[in-house]
Amino acid sequence: MDHLEAIEAQSIYILREAYKHFGKLGMLWSIGKDSTVMLWLAQKAFFGHCPFPLIHVDTSYKIPEMIEFRDKLIKELNLNLIVHQNKEALEQGMNPKKGRLVCCEHLKTKPLQEVVKKFGFEGLILGVRRDEEGSRSKERFFSERDSESNWDYTDQPPELWDQFKTDFKKGNHIRIHPLLQWREIDIWKYIQRENIPVVDLYFAKNGKRYRSLGCYPCTFPIDSNVTDVEGIVEELQHTTQAERSGRAQDQEDAYAMQKLRSKGYM
Repeated sequence: MDHLEAIEAQSIYILREAYKHFGKLGMLWSIGKDSTVMLWLAQKAFFGHCPFPLIHVDTSYKIPEMIEFRDKLIKELNLNLIVHQNKEALEQGMNPKKGRLVCCEHLKTKPLQEVVKKFGFEGLILGVRRDEEGSRSKERFFSERDSESNWDYTDQPPELWDQFKTDFKKGNHIRIHPLLQWREIDIWKYIQRENIPVVDLYFAKNGKRYRSLGCYPCTFPIDSNVTDVEGIVEELQHTTQAERSGRAQDQEDAYAMQKLRSKGYM
């Protein structure tokens, strides 16, 4: 078993464990490379069928190509998609100019909390990776949130030899992270091996491409001439630039993501 086969097997095991232990599950789909790989793994785990709905928290500021890709893939794969917005905040004029952390809280965190309560989800499956950002390195494969989606990152159970804590307080919900052990280059090598479709914003046009995708006012492309997956894999073997260097909320505050995630952010 090579490295990709090993992490694929572990991710499939985690997905099946989540399905076994938790009643109602939803999978967050940001339309980016990580959550699209996670969707691919879910279909492998359940023999070509994704047994839980996909959830897209729509800020209304996604790059149009992402929405086009979302709708196309949902139709092709016949998937169940929940799209949710904080319409009240949008009607009141919430936008990144109010402050990117404030905007993320109102347009991402709060609508996600609303989705959990509205649909009664016991578990949410997310495509976060430890290597992507500092606060995510503190996560566990099975990570508890309280009834208000708050996360106590100082109190995390040990997870040794694939022994996971799956018994949590009633009323809390669990975040499940099947990709926690993957690296960015693993994601792209897996996309290459499995021929997984991804939004073409990751491929260079006019000397620019996106390495990480988010809302268009807060996400910026990098300099690159890479136009295919093979080229991305090669580029990542030599880069010294952080993956999220083009994400504005990460630059606004040194602990921005930890503050957001402790309150229920993805």
